[in-house]
Amino acid sequence: MGLKLHELAADPGAKQKTRRVGRGNGSGWGRTAGSGEKGAQARAGTTKGGPFEGGQTPLIRRVPKFGFSNSNFRAHRAEITLERLDKFDAGEEITLESLKKLRLIPKKTERVKVIATGKLETKLTVRLQGYSKAARAAIEAAGGTCEVVI
Repeated sequence: MGLKLHELAADPGAKQKTRRVGRGNGSGWGRTAGSGEKGAQARAGTTKGGPFEGGQTPLIRRVPKFGFSNSNFRAHRAEITLERLDKFDAGEEITLESLKKLRLIPKKTERVKVIATGKLETKLTVRLQGYSKAARAAIEAAGGTCEVVI
C-alpha cells in the first residue's frame, strides 16, 4: 500500500488561518486594521527594510570594516620614456636616485622600467631595474649601456 504524497497532512496547529483585517470594527481589526494611526507605516507599500533600526545608526555602519588590503605591501613601480632620458647630458649615469632627485618619478618608487617611447640620441649609462627590448636596443644604438640593478 504505502504512503502517498497527496495523502500527507500537516501537523495539528501547523497551519493557521490568515487574519482578515479591515473588515469592520466588529472583528476587532477594522478601521486602522493594525497599522496604527498615521505615518509611513500606516500607508500602503512602505517598509523600512531590514537594516533600519528606528533612526539609530544601523549595526552595519557601527561595526568597523575589516579584511585584507594589499596596498601596504605593493611594489611601487614607475616607467620612464626614452624621450625623458634624452634630456640628460651625454655620458651621464642614470640611477633610481638621480631620477628621484630630478622628480621624474615619485619618491616612493622602488622599481623603474625604461620604455621605448620617443627617441634617444645621447650616450648614457643607465642603471635601472628593467628595460623593454626596444628601449634596450635604442640605448645601445646611441652608444650607451644598460645595466639591470636588482
